[in-house]
Amino acid sequence: MAQVDLRPVPITSDPARRVVQLVFGLALYGTSMAMMTRARLGLDPWDVLNDGVSKMTGLSFGTMTAAISIVVLLLWIPLRQRPGIGTVANIFVISVMVDLVRAVLPAQSTLIWQILLLVGGVVLNAVATAVYVGARLGPGPRDGLMTGLTARTGWSVRLTRTGIEVVVLVTGFFLGGSVGVGTVLYALSIGPLTQLLLPFVTWKPRVAS
Repeated sequence: MAQVDLRPVPITSDPARRVVQLVFGLALYGTSMAMMTRARLGLDPWDVLNDGVSKMTGLSFGTMTAAISIVVLLLWIPLRQRPGIGTVANIFVISVMVDLVRAVLPAQSTLIWQILLLVGGVVLNAVATAVYVGARLGPGPRDGLMTGLTARTGWSVRLTRTGIEVVVLVTGFFLGGSVGVGTVLYALSIGPLTQLLLPFVTWKPRVAS
């Protein structure tokens, strides 16, 4: 499969289409997170941390998602990473959306509904990731941490991402975050699904005829 160009592009290029794509993708992302939390079959590593800290503090899941994102964003400073509009939107749109959907979507206890909600959440998360990343308006806080560490240390993206997610997962687990089959399903499927979808939704500049 051909490599997809995901380098950030200034917002002055096709702003209306790309901002709508960004916000739509982030809204879908928050929805997918809410679906996975209500399935109660395990979360992705960062959401295990969000869940654990939320339980410990009593604050809402969305509030902790935003708070942890801001902390991660502060780690960009020594890495000399620069946030874009997509970075800031990532923090606020996702955190608001996840709480809104959780408010109307009840937690499930029947296995078939748990499985459907989990699988649907993982697939929707891949779609959402491809859509918002494909807008090319700047990485989210967690993605920027990964790319910044890769640039500063010389480690591979695979090693950096794996190291970050292992630390986050273990920390979240010990704080009481939800770990289960959903955690494994997410880890195995999110990369391939996102890569498959990216070519279809990534913004490309118009080529003059």
